[in-house]
Amino acid sequence: MKSLKALITLTLIFLISSCDTDSEYTSTSGILIVNFNHNWDGESVTPSDFNVLNYTNANDDLLSITKLRYLISDIQLRKSDGTIVELSGYLLVDLTGTTSTIIANVPFENYSGISFTFGFDQEDNIDGQYADLNSTSWNWPEMLGGGYHFMQFEGKYDDNGNESPFAYHMGTAKLPNGEFGQNYFEVNLPGFSVTSDATLNVEMNIAEWFKNPNVWDLSMYNIDLMGNYDAQVMMNQNGQSVFSLGEITQ
Repeated sequence: MKSLKALITLTLIFLISSCDTDSEYTSTSGILIVNFNHNWDGESVTPSDFNVLNYTNANDDLLSITKLRYLISDIQLRKSDGTIVELSGYLLVDLTGTTSTIIANVPFENYSGISFTFGFDQEDNIDGQYADLNSTSWNWPEMLGGGYHFMQFEGKYDDNGNESPFAYHMGTAKLPNGEFGQNYFEVNLPGFSVTSDATLNVEMNIAEWFKNPNVWDLSMYNIDLMGNYDAQVMMNQNGQSVFSLGEITQ
């Protein structure tokens, strides 16, 4: 009996000690949600704003938005010592659907910045490689370089009193000599701290696609842009100023 009492006592001491150890445990990593928000020169844009001629671009074209989808890949966090934390493979952002990605086991750190690729780089832009993208009308024509779209941005614009369509589709650029130019670009945003589970908001100013550095004239560049080398290059150039770092909540 004394042996049994001693065993019970030792077991209770062990359990209490274990509870104390658990209560003192401090997590060093957590969940990071990277969320993409959209605005037009500071005015929020959501699917409820679609299909109405609400927006005026830098060329004074009155336009509506009917679709906005784009591909983000190679999301990375940069530590102050230069170490890279790889976060995600790729994300197809759809304003009427998925606009965020959830990433587990992100270290609590002071980060010098976040970066990602708009589209796929040459290594990842492999024709037919990704089943989920193949099923969402996201392939880029083989005769234009193959692989995948980087963006599908569609709407209508006021064409002398009539609503005419535009399709601002971006992907691999076909050069006049028949060769192909890689048309992705890298986005680098400033630093922040992650101290607990957090949501990091990345802001896209849609208006920038039409104005910086190239003022976009929808009467000239509206549809059939996928095979237009000059249009593809201008899309790439204008995309450089589209993204900014938004609010971080944790």
